[in-house]
Amino acid sequence: MNLKTVVLCLLVTLGVVVLLLGKHNQSAKEEVTDTESITNDNGFDLQTWPARAMSPRRDPVIEARIDALLAQMSIAEKVGQIIQPELKYVTPEDVKTYHLGSILNGGGTTPNNDKYASLDDWVNTADAFYTASMDESDGNIAIPLIWGTDAVHGNNNVYGATIFPHNIGLGAANDLPLMYRIGQVTAREVAATGVNWTFGPTVAVARDVRWGRTYESYSENPELVNQYAREMVRGIQGEFKNSMRVGPNHIVSTAKHFLGDGGTSMGVDRGDTVASEWELRQVHGAGYIAALDANVLTTMASFNSWNGDKLHGHRYLLTDVLKERMGFEGFVVGDWNGHQQVPGCHVSRCPAAINAGLDMFMVPEHWKALYENTLKDVEQGHISPARLDDAVRRILRVKLIAGLFDAGPVADRPLVGDVGLIGHPDHRALAREAVRKSLVLLKNNGGVLPLKPGSRVLIAGDAADNIAKQSGGWSLTWQGTGNQNSDFPGATSILVGLQSAIEQAGGQSLYAADGVWEPSDFGESGRPDVAVVVFGEEPYAEWHGDLINIEYQYGDKRDLRLLQALQAQGIPVVSVFITGRPLWVNKEVNASDAFVVAWLPGTEGAGVADVLVADAAGNAPFDFQGRLSFSWPKYVNQARLNFDETGYDPLFPLDYGLSYASTNPPLGPLDERNARQPNSVLDELWGFVSRANAPWSIVVRERDEALIAMQGNSVSTPTEMLVVQSVDKVAQEDARRLNWSGVGSATFALNAQVPQDLSAYQRHSAVMTLSAQLNATTQADVAFSVLCDAQSCADLPEVAAAVTNLSPGAWQNIVIDSTCLARSEQRFAGVRQLLAIRTDGELDLTLADIKLVPQARLMEDPSALTVRCGG
Repeated sequence: MNLKTVVLCLLVTLGVVVLLLGKHNQSAKEEVTDTESITNDNGFDLQTWPARAMSPRRDPVIEARIDALLAQMSIAEKVGQIIQPELKYVTPEDVKTYHLGSILNGGGTTPNNDKYASLDDWVNTADAFYTASMDESDGNIAIPLIWGTDAVHGNNNVYGATIFPHNIGLGAANDLPLMYRIGQVTAREVAATGVNWTFGPTVAVARDVRWGRTYESYSENPELVNQYAREMVRGIQGEFKNSMRVGPNHIVSTAKHFLGDGGTSMGVDRGDTVASEWELRQVHGAGYIAALDANVLTTMASFNSWNGDKLHGHRYLLTDVLKERMGFEGFVVGDWNGHQQVPGCHVSRCPAAINAGLDMFMVPEHWKALYENTLKDVEQGHISPARLDDAVRRILRVKLIAGLFDAGPVADRPLVGDVGLIGHPDHRALAREAVRKSLVLLKNNGGVLPLKPGSRVLIAGDAADNIAKQSGGWSLTWQGTGNQNSDFPGATSILVGLQSAIEQAGGQSLYAADGVWEPSDFGESGRPDVAVVVFGEEPYAEWHGDLINIEYQYGDKRDLRLLQALQAQGIPVVSVFITGRPLWVNKEVNASDAFVVAWLPGTEGAGVADVLVADAAGNAPFDFQGRLSFSWPKYVNQARLNFDETGYDPLFPLDYGLSYASTNPPLGPLDERNARQPNSVLDELWGFVSRANAPWSIVVRERDEALIAMQGNSVSTPTEMLVVQSVDKVAQEDARRLNWSGVGSATFALNAQVPQDLSAYQRHSAVMTLSAQLNATTQADVAFSVLCDAQSCADLPEVAAAVTNLSPGAWQNIVIDSTCLARSEQRFAGVRQLLAIRTDGELDLTLADIKLVPQARLMEDPSALTVRCGG
């Protein structure tokens, strides 16, 4: 036992004695009553917010132990506690050297960067980091590391784990006990890996479905979000009935993202929430009030702004409201480099965020520079010792409540390493229950559902046998892309569930993704009795899912064509729609006899068949229980459609949903016009904004060989003449780096499967905007163009010259003038490739934010390079 440890023990004992005499608690604040009016100089009104008792409540023994630890810790040790790097960029030795308080594994990050990492890999990694944090050999104080993970619908980063429906589906289930049980199971499967903290639940109230994180919201209804937040936190952390301790079957939870993430203008992720303080509290604060009631131990600051001010630097909301008024005694963690968006800050320095009330930086890669600069900021008085101590006190409090100081080696803890917990049959049964309770029936004309026993069923659609698509984002990988069915052992696709249920009911099924069948496929009848078509959104996460238009498959209606083809054959059509949000699907609903919203059901796809298929006796084993937790749009311009706002006119209102007992009349034909005014200004057309935006996809090719689509975060031509990789510009993976080797001709393009009519953009004098960074000087002969059908409709040599002559290493916004795009207006009625770049030379170029912008929507950018074309 070293000297620090002896002194520490004496101080703990002394602190307990003082506490028991009632002379401690100098940092406790006076309680604010609801009758007091407290308004600060900026016009905010604290009385808007509920005054609450401390949460979690203080334990005298724990507070004494914290006092003793703080008294012994150096400034360097304290600064280390408020730094959280990402697993890919930190080692156990770093944890020891820099006294780091936490690490995280971001979406898709796994031990050894192996998507198929075993449970032993997880446990061994966790144990190595824990052991390093507890190493006192060089005189450090032993403070256990806390490891955070995005387990947002089950332990979704772990191979073989149970993946539940995303929150939007759980909201449709409207089942509070179900939420509690899902929280319990999630905690157990996370604890089995040795990880002890999840960044969930998300308690956002999404108000505009263009937001790419809409599916992480339970509902547009703040009351439901409030109720769910309480149950999920209780399920994950436990109920703290007898003591302020996280039990062995539970882990630390997080309420996120504080505050207003679901209310940004136009649904832009990380954008600005323009709202009154009353609306911020009543709508977006609802989940936090309940989470605090359930003693949530951490909150995560949001990327968004409130009326122009970034939340990571918002002292009023983080400190005055959350901590002082609402009594939050846990700690506030930042989001992925979120502090760098605070004015005056950058990724490696931001005292303003700590002074505002952030307690722990989430700084994945550049954490060493941030550590050194924060140390200097404390030493130079830019961050006060009291503020640093408060942040560290909060972090230590959570670690003590979580039992981490006394837990011992990771491998010796309860549940840790229990391989049977990962994807346990009981856990999968719960997820299957959640799937069937989340399904919402919007249409059932002619009583086509449930499928009758003995039916001959054609199963079609590219989502029927696609577990990755039915699971959505945050599933093994960050975006949920790059996965195949074999990556989900123990899981069941919707197809397999349907086939099994149909067979058990004496029926017959044929799977043809494209819907093509032969009379011989169905015996004597020569045709199917019914078709079940499973289709929907591709996986996405965060801003990669942001939309500018809520029409499903805008510009490429291939799923509609499939439905209409079957309908034309006189086959009753049951549509099963996989989606992370309500979308404008009037045409698809019209082409269906029954329409079921399955949301993003996760790994237990058999839950769909539980409801859709009758048993051998003709009885439905389960009825539809799901009801819409979000209003469904009647028109394409209803991206913001909320039950409590003026002008509410949905196609299907909040809480709508049919059951087999419903007596509603058949649903008549829906209006297929998109309600756009003929003289309205065109929207921007996004080609690539953080990801390739539908109907466009990134493709590459060598010479004139077949196109190869980019599926995950990289793609290359067969001999690597061209390699495309996802890289960071402002946010994670929001740009693409294109590297031509120079050994042969290769092409990069934003390609549409179906030619797009963009002639309206020419009539509105649209420009093309993009951001480019030349990474190295080049002498390559490069061709930029827009491709219409099989020929170029706009060669852009002036653009090629401008890009290849950029100063290497610096980003440049470029505006390609309408004079470059208007050379062949007629051909722009059939654009196949919005932008194509071809060269046989060496070229290293990074691109981002490729759009067509009508002149009326073009924002002035003095720093932009404008390219004009002659002739």
